[in-house]
Amino acid sequence: MPTKEKERRTTTPKPVAGRRAVLRRKTRETDVQLFLDLDGHGVAEISTGVGFLDHMLTALATHARFDLKIACKGDLQIDPHHSVEDVAIVLGDAFNQALGEKRGITRFGHAYVPLDEALVRCVVDLSGRPYLSYEVALPVAQIGALPSELIEDFLRAFADHGRLNLHADLIRGRNGHHIAEALFKALARALGIAVALDPRSNGVPSTKGVL
Repeated sequence: MPTKEKERRTTTPKPVAGRRAVLRRKTRETDVQLFLDLDGHGVAEISTGVGFLDHMLTALATHARFDLKIACKGDLQIDPHHSVEDVAIVLGDAFNQALGEKRGITRFGHAYVPLDEALVRCVVDLSGRPYLSYEVALPVAQIGALPSELIEDFLRAFADHGRLNLHADLIRGRNGHHIAEALFKALARALGIAVALDPRSNGVPSTKGVL
């Protein structure tokens, strides 16, 4: 489902020091509040109302070494879709804001992460040009309270609003929980590498001079 721009009402970001962002997005369907620090220690406080999503976002923060706080109140009496997508929208917006002009960043990152029988690869480019290639076939329709198809929707909204190029590929795997967790951990590691500051440069890592 495409994001609902006409309903979007993200408040003006609060000024914060460092590579951080504080955002709130409130619609008729959800109310999402988020804090992100790209230079954190992996501290996560996540409450979306969707337990497995909380688990995945905690893994993302832990392995990217981001500090991440998310509180979402959504219309879960309908289904988790609005909450999952809107959390991804706000996380993407916050990620893009926290990066600023992207001066000195490594820009590219990739990671292979195993979890028992599962092996997933994620590759990212913080290019400013959103794109998602998702080749992850989950063998179950639902993991906990999270429909498996919403994982792709989450990553698409995050890539669109974070303005990044993201390729996710399942190399092998049998267990849906293992595959999804390896996916988020691989994404975390790739993002952590891409946002890291390159000690050799303080410029924007692009021949165009802007990302």
